Amino acid sequence: MVALRYVLSPVFDQDPTLFILMTPNPILQLSQICLALPEAVEAAGVGSPSFTVRKKIFAMHHPHHGRPSLWLKAPRGFQDAVVAAEPERYFVPPYVGHHGWVGVWLDIAVDWELITDWIEESYRMTAPKKLIQQLQTRS
Repeated sequence: MVALRYVLSPVFDQDPTLFILMTPNPILQLSQICLALPEAVEAAGVGSPSFTVRKKIFAMHHPHHGRPSLWLKAPRGFQDAVVAAEPERYFVPPYVGHHGWVGVWLDIAVDWELITDWIEESYRMTAPKKLIQQLQTRS
């Protein structure tokens, strides 16, 4: 098992009372979350990497404007709400944004519990019903 190392975010320099931890390797964190889902695989191609279920992408790590980011499917209306609420944290990714996908910047403090929930929702929007049932029985 790989031990994750943590570093203090740049916010610490501004206010030393804020101890926001960041994962220096978001790809490792994404892989652990995504590959725990039934029949999820890591694939090369569009993202670097992409995470698929039965050859359909549900999440991908993608450099954008020189910054690491996660792109994932989202329910209708979700993209508008989160991007409007926190544009410094979320964005509309090119190419797939018009389909409702959400981009998440990974070079700032990330709430990995929240992102895990969003990845699972994206997976549910992509996976066949039998695999979604397996996910529900696991919980």
